[in-house]
Amino acid sequence: MNKAIFIDKDGTLINDVPFNVKPRLVSYTPFAMDALRILQDDGYLLIIVSNQSGVAKGYFTELELAILINRIRTDLAAHDVDISGFYYCAHYPDTLLSRYNIRCDCRKPAPGMILQAADDFDIDLSKSWMIGDILDDMEAGKRAGCKTILLNVGNETAWEFNDLRTPTYYANDLIAAAGIILNDTNMISK
Repeated sequence: MNKAIFIDKDGTLINDVPFNVKPRLVSYTPFAMDALRILQDDGYLLIIVSNQSGVAKGYFTELELAILINRIRTDLAAHDVDISGFYYCAHYPDTLLSRYNIRCDCRKPAPGMILQAADDFDIDLSKSWMIGDILDDMEAGKRAGCKTILLNVGNETAWEFNDLRTPTYYANDLIAAAGIILNDTNMISK
């Protein structure tokens, strides 16, 4: 079975510009490329999991989102980083667009995107990690059976902790998160 790093997109991989699908506005968080390459070189699959309620709210289309996803893949590939999967949830309860107005099991904090990726890529979730910038990311990761790292970069606004929402670790950026993962893995294998 494979092991994976599940990465939130906005605020974790790329700097958060709310509801952005304009490639020219994409910039990456500090050390993102180096961190992902280090984790990839250690044998982790890299999978992005992202809530994209902007589709349900009518701010952008899935086609516009697909163009942005392609840009991100291209940028990462230019740094020798291969994204194995990119999963997003376009659902949002109470939106006027009925096609997306459903309570689903994929919108974080639900674990659906992670579970789908695990099935698609034969991933051992107990050896995998979820990295995100809010507690909903932590809950999704823990509900799926992953360890979690919260990037403590100021994006969480509702510090409501419970067993599922408490991160396994905290980090200030992706390179620190990569160090935690490698150190944790080495501690277990000793």
